[in-house]
Amino acid sequence: MRFLLTISLCLWLAGAQAESVRMLVQNSPLAGSQYYALNNFWTTIKVGDALSLIREPGNRHDRNAIRVEWRGHKLGYVPRAENRAVAAAMDAGDRLTARVSSLSDNKNPWQRLAFEVFVEL
Repeated sequence: MRFLLTISLCLWLAGAQAESVRMLVQNSPLAGSQYYALNNFWTTIKVGDALSLIREPGNRHDRNAIRVEWRGHKLGYVPRAENRAVAAAMDAGDRLTARVSSLSDNKNPWQRLAFEVFVEL
């Protein structure tokens, strides 16, 4: 049975070579959005929009810091409690992508924007 599953996975991956195959790594709230540009672009950002993840290993508050940007504008950070694995993957050279997964008018800044992080396989 395991052999058949392995063969099926190989055939599926071979058929998907023309497409990018990615796996969801985590879904997180955006940290620190109240201090950055989220409010300036609130009416423009949409669910599904691509986000950039930028490592900040020299960040004096958190050596695993990962800045989250939308179209070159700093929106906030991956939460400190959830950034260790993503930082390690980025440092190892893994290709990660991110996108907006939800938006809310909630007054709590931790509940306004959530994003998904994917690893490209």
